[in-house]
Amino acid sequence: MKDKKTTVMGIVIAVLIVVVLVLGGLLFTKRESKNDNTSESDVTENVIPASDNSTEVTDTEKNTEQNTDVKSNTKDDGYIVEIGHDGTWDSDGKKCATENIDIYNKTNKKASSWKLDITYASEPSIDQIWNAEYKIKESTITLTSMDYNKTINAGESVNLGYNISASKLEIKNYTLYIDGKEYQEKKNNADKEDTNTDSEKKDVKNEHKTDNGTPFENHGKLSVRGTDIVDMNGDKYQLKGVSTHGITWFPDYVNSQTFQSLRDSWGVNLVRLSMYTDTGDNYGYCSGGDKDKIMELVDDGVQYATELGIYVIVDWHILSDNDPNMHIEDAKVFFDKVSSKYKDNGNVIFEICNEPNGGTDWSKVKSYAETIIPIIRKNDADSIIIVGTPNWSQDVDVVSEDPITNYENIMYAAHFYAATHKDDLRQKVQKAIDNGLPVFISEFSLCDASGSGSIDYDSSDEWFELIESNNLSYSSWSLSNKNETSALLNPETSAISDFTEDDLSDTGKYIRDKIMCK
Repeated sequence: MKDKKTTVMGIVIAVLIVVVLVLGGLLFTKRESKNDNTSESDVTENVIPASDNSTEVTDTEKNTEQNTDVKSNTKDDGYIVEIGHDGTWDSDGKKCATENIDIYNKTNKKASSWKLDITYASEPSIDQIWNAEYKIKESTITLTSMDYNKTINAGESVNLGYNISASKLEIKNYTLYIDGKEYQEKKNNADKEDTNTDSEKKDVKNEHKTDNGTPFENHGKLSVRGTDIVDMNGDKYQLKGVSTHGITWFPDYVNSQTFQSLRDSWGVNLVRLSMYTDTGDNYGYCSGGDKDKIMELVDDGVQYATELGIYVIVDWHILSDNDPNMHIEDAKVFFDKVSSKYKDNGNVIFEICNEPNGGTDWSKVKSYAETIIPIIRKNDADSIIIVGTPNWSQDVDVVSEDPITNYENIMYAAHFYAATHKDDLRQKVQKAIDNGLPVFISEFSLCDASGSGSIDYDSSDEWFELIESNNLSYSSWSLSNKNETSALLNPETSAISDFTEDDLSDTGKYIRDKIMCK
């Protein structure tokens, strides 16, 4: 009896032990699940049934995969920009925030310098900044390093920030420059709700853009963002074209067939109409020329370019009248007239003073520009305007220290003649660009500054390296058969369209090949 009782008691105790162990296991599993912040439904959803060919991944293999990912992040992910609001508030009718910015170097090389352009939805002001210097141009803040954080070693980062106020604090886009070159561009469209269907998106995208359209049909009205020209889609765009010589001396080339030949056979997307203001004779608009006939030539040129879907610069070509203020009253009337007439074209660019020279400094040019720009803007709110710079449009570096503010889509002319202007001028242009100045090479050639002499191919190649590396737009001097090296056509040719190899000068062949190569 005692042995039987003992046996029964043993069975009961064993059952109780099993029950306790099972309950304990369930409680432990539940506690573990809580600590992992994973619900039972999450676990169920994340279970992947094993197929017959599946193999179990060991912890060692998992660790190896994780280590590979980490190594990749520090070697191949490039540079990462993180911009965040640390706090927002309202003050004096504006939105305010503390922006905290980190730039990470995820490469295996040291960055020797950095610059960051951030464009907001409205013009901002900065009340306090740390770990960076800044400039504001219109809606864009340009941030540059201090001496102590100029470099970013591989795997490291720099932090900076500022207190900002603006009517709208949304960031439209930013561009990061590493060692003077654009590294990363980001448009902030991800936060916007996209309600278009795929078919609607296709229609919107192709509203002005076709596979076989003209340059203007494909790219629409242009604008300036940072130092770049961008098209209607916000993509970088480069204008590549030719400049006429003085249209009153060579009117035959202001011709629809001429422009079409250059567009179709060379890939030209720009023509510059060079209208001399003061020639000392009856050919200048301001020196006794027939203003109505000259204006008719300009109208014709704009009309032909518009019909062909290419862009056109209306060039107020001061030269011997070295200070643009000399004929400022004529300039006021002229630009009021053309900006009103062409305001709806979308392909017209205004160059308001070709080459200030003869000791005319930037303060005089800037004063002139700040008189003419509002006249254009009264009629045409957003077409690109090119402002000439002192010393025959060479001192862009000086201008970059004191640019025109309060107006958008303003660019600055830089002109070169490759056999005369070499490293010194290239360095000035690069400095201006690094300072955030939008530069347009609205006139250049391959010979010396007289327009003649021999071609310097080495210097010309170096100029084109700078042009391409900085996405600079350009127009080559000159569309004419004048007996000088810079003319694109041979002096013997009478052709005005369908140019053959024999019709082209050596300069013409070089420029044609450069335009066609991209």
